Order: sequence, then C-alpha cells, then structure tokens
Amino acid sequence: MQYASQESPDSPRRTVRVGICGLGTVGSGTVNVMSRNAAEITARCGRPVEIVQVGARRDNPACDTSQMQVSREIFDVATNPEVDILVELIGGTTVARELILTAIENGKHIVTANKALIAEHGNELFEAAASKGVTIAYEGAVAGGIPIIKSLREGLVGNRIQWLAGIINGTGNYILTEMREKGRTFEEALAQAQALGYAEADPTFDVEGIDAAHKLVIMASLAFRMPLAFDKVYTEGISGISIEDIRYADELGYRIKHLGIARGTEQGVELRVHPTLIPQRRLIASVNGVMNAVMVSGDAVGPTLYYGAGAGAEATASAVIADIVDVARTLEATPDQRVPLAGVAAGGQGQNCVLPMDEVVTSYYLRISAHDKPGVMSQVAKICSDQGISIEALIQHEPAEGEALVPVVILTSRAKEARLREAVSQIEALDTVEGEVVRIRVEPLG
Repeated sequence: MQYASQESPDSPRRTVRVGICGLGTVGSGTVNVMSRNAAEITARCGRPVEIVQVGARRDNPACDTSQMQVSREIFDVATNPEVDILVELIGGTTVARELILTAIENGKHIVTANKALIAEHGNELFEAAASKGVTIAYEGAVAGGIPIIKSLREGLVGNRIQWLAGIINGTGNYILTEMREKGRTFEEALAQAQALGYAEADPTFDVEGIDAAHKLVIMASLAFRMPLAFDKVYTEGISGISIEDIRYADELGYRIKHLGIARGTEQGVELRVHPTLIPQRRLIASVNGVMNAVMVSGDAVGPTLYYGAGAGAEATASAVIADIVDVARTLEATPDQRVPLAGVAAGGQGQNCVLPMDEVVTSYYLRISAHDKPGVMSQVAKICSDQGISIEALIQHEPAEGEALVPVVILTSRAKEARLREAVSQIEALDTVEGEVVRIRVEPLG
C-alpha cells in the first residue's frame, strides 16, 4: 500500500507545509505563535515548518496572513497538493468532519483541537486515517496547553492506569471559585464569567458538563484502551450548587469541584462528570479560576498531576503546534513507526464496557431540610442503614430565628448509586423533611 507524505531516506529535509482552517481565537493564536517562534520550531523539528495556506471566511486582525495564501473556501486546503498537514480549527462536528475526511482522502495528516469532533466521531476518523496511512493528532482538544494526551499516549505507557480525574472546564471552575471566594450565587458568578468572556451567552455546554464529557471520553479512551463512548458518559452540571453547600463543604474539610472522572473496575469503566467534594489537602483542590488540572493514577507511577491553562488563544496554540511538530518529525515514517492514534497498536484496543451509573460506588454528601422535631435523625439513620449506608459525619446547626426548618448535612460511607438513590427517595418522602435532598458525590482522590 502506498502511504501519503513518503520521502526517500536520501531526500533533503524539505519544508513541512501546513494549511490552517479557521482563524478564530485558536487559529489566530497558532499563526502568531508559529510566526514568532519559527526559529525555535525549526530547531526542534529539524526542518522548517511553514503555513502555506489559510482557509477562513474572513480575515482576523489579531494575526498577519499577508505572506500566506488565503482561501475563503476551506475545502481548498483539504485538496491542495502542496499541503502536508491540515490543521482543523473551525469547530463544530458537521463541516469539520467532512473537511477532515476530505483531507484524509487526499493524503493529508490532520491536527485538530476539536474535542466534540473527536469525542463523537473519533472512531470513524481514526479508521479512515489508518486506511490512508496518515495520522490524526489532537492534543489541543483536551485541557488547552496541558500535554495530557501526550502523557497518556506516551509518558505513562508503562503503567496500568487506575483512574483519572480532572477539572477540565475553566468556565465551571471559575464559577465555583467565585462562589466560594466571593460569596456569589451561581447566577451572579455565571453573569461575571459571561462579562469577562469566560462563558458563552448560552453557557449550557460548560455549566451542564457537556464540554467536560467530551474531554473525559477522549482521555478515558487512551487510559483504558477502549473505543470512544461519548454517549455513555454520565453528565451532571453545577447549576444546582448553592453557597450553602460550598460553606458546608469547607466546614467538613472539602472543596466542591466539577470533575470528569474515569475509573477502571472489574465490572467496567466508570465515565462520569459531576460536582464532587474532594479533600482540601489534595493539590487539585487548590486549582482555582479558569485553570485546568488532571490527576492520573498509574500502578507504577502512583498519582500524578498536570496543571495549566485549559483554554485561550496561545495556550491551545501551544498544544496545536506541538502536534504539528510531532507530525512533521515523522512524515517519512511508516504508520507502524508512529505513535498509534488511539494510543495502542492495531488490535490492542479492547471493548471495555462502561459501568452503569447505578453500579458506581462512592461516598456522598447529603443536605436535608428537616423540621426541628425529635426523631428526624433516627428516621434518616434507619433509612440509610436499611440500604447498607453508614453515616460517617454529621452537621446540624440551630435553626435561624423564626425558622421551622433546620439544615442537616451528612457524609455517608461508600455505597452504590442505586442504593443511595433509593435512600434519598425515602428520606424525601418523610413528613419531617421538606423539598429535595441535595446530593453531591465525594471522592478522596488518594
């Protein structure tokens, strides 16, 4: 089979020609960083790397493309025989998928920062790339400038990954930080994030965990040698978190963070995104604002932490350019000499099943609004006991003056989600309890 971009071992190390599609925040950042650091990139790559074509509907004054061929039709880049590497930075999953498939068909290697595309269509794209002997690099798709994909695909290959957990959405982390540090409500913190440009006008993807789920499934696929399974990720957002919960978490020695968690078990792989109480002593508990961090635990190395800017023009451009250089270094290599797209050689990817959420075992934080009457806690304790759940810690303050309800906060032992859900249902049915029980999972991350 003939593969694209093959050169004779005796041929000169010619310039690697890059075509960029999309001149938004990351696209313009990539142009600027490549221009500014051209000498450094050439030295590290061992050959010049040049942007020869840009596909964009309009110019971006944040970058200078005057020395590049500019096309208003992005598919011109995908079919241009002078382009070795196509960099997809247009976003979305429809046109971007067609663009990449066209580029692959034309023998182009691919670099993308499109998390949704990889999470939802990666299996198809990887198969297409393998059939043509080209590669797809996607470091920029997860956690911006943090090299977590390279760490999972290369740095930790000697380990059996046990679990990973990450703050992988800066908008959500900023909101929770503002709520804790400044006492803002969720709505106030969200409005501030939107005013600063950290959150979109429609923040659903960020605050409801969809963005984090895209990133989690990509990391989990590499960590656990499994196909991408975005449709099986349990996703829960942060819009239900209150200042009261953040304060009680502090009192108990915890921080509330919105985490993406993947954990290997004998029954399957847990894939879940949700608010989580984590101990204050963990380094990841101190990751605030729009910053990202990912913990990965391997059987040989133990827990490791990766921290940095999870978004932004030049932070993500850093990851995109790292991918460009990686691809450029191996243009003459055959596919079996490159790092595999999914982190394992052909046939090495298993079919690990995703553990149903009802079977997941964690500890829980419960906040109950109860009438200030004798016997309430004994009722709650009995319901928990009947479900095999122990109460590990309890906070019950005096009710405010004139208030008939008192907040009761409980930390439970580890229990299956299904049993906890049944216990909560029975507690909410008590005459002495008002409203819904607030439930947040607890993870020691140790």
